[in-house]
Amino acid sequence: MPRKIPDDAAWFSPKRYGYGASLPTRWQGWAVLGAYGAVVALFVWLAQKPDAAAQIGAAVLLLAATLALIAITRRHTRGGWRWRWGEKD
Repeated sequence: MPRKIPDDAAWFSPKRYGYGASLPTRWQGWAVLGAYGAVVALFVWLAQKPDAAAQIGAAVLLLAATLALIAITRRHTRGGWRWRWGEKD
């Protein structure tokens, strides 16, 4: 089981309704989101290349970055990921 991050050190806030995280609340969260945006830009650039190897590499890179984003966001969200019902929760 992954170690629990203290709520005051969380990088992301939880969604008010539903499952998952909302926007970053600390600079570390914004840095993670910015790095993911850079990977998406690299994916777009590589996907436009006529070389099939570059396109496959771009898809693998995007998949790996997306899985890493989900793992980091889940670990660093205040209160963890669970279903929330707005003010009742």
